Amino acid sequence: MTALMRGRWFAGLDPKLAEALVAAGRVRALDEGQWIYSEGDEEPGLCLVIDGVLRLEASAGSERGVLIGLVGAGQAIGQSRRFGGGRRIVTARAQRASHVLLVPDIALPGIADRAPGAWAAVIALLYDQLDAAVHAAALNLCLTPRQRVAARLAQLADAEGVVAATQADVAEMCGLSRKSASGHILALAANDWVVPLYRSLLVVDPAALRAFAGI
Repeated sequence: MTALMRGRWFAGLDPKLAEALVAAGRVRALDEGQWIYSEGDEEPGLCLVIDGVLRLEASAGSERGVLIGLVGAGQAIGQSRRFGGGRRIVTARAQRASHVLLVPDIALPGIADRAPGAWAAVIALLYDQLDAAVHAAALNLCLTPRQRVAARLAQLADAEGVVAATQADVAEMCGLSRKSASGHILALAANDWVVPLYRSLLVVDPAALRAFAGI
């Protein structure tokens, strides 16, 4: 449970609810690239990242999927059928070797009986996911390509400044070509704001990235 407390949503839960979620869930170890669930899967539920990083992908037509975001340690995603939710909206799989806590939707009513704040917490989680999706779309529409890259890197950096994404991943999330995104990353690196690494990036000055992007 200590690892999950790094996330704002889980850390804000009533202790009794947090304990009930952990008790009802099961921990699953994931190898890099391993699927957790796919877009369109019938059974919803909650997924909390204990360690590692997950990638979220959505279909863009019948023949193409696109990376829309990353979920790091302490963060939670998911949905419930309780308030009209349906099939899984995205595909989730491990970007790096990870451990996750999976809480099935079928367990949530029983948890709510023992911890009355459960449904309010699920709604808050859904709101957080919607808020993130709307603001990501807004940034991709209104910012210049270099600002989009800067904003994404600032948002994705963990507590140590590490972005567990390749330059190709950043390009995909920003709607850019690999070559274009790499050029923008090098320009940001020339300002000593980021450092490109093997299969990841290090954000040295997140405040400068945010100021440059205007976020």
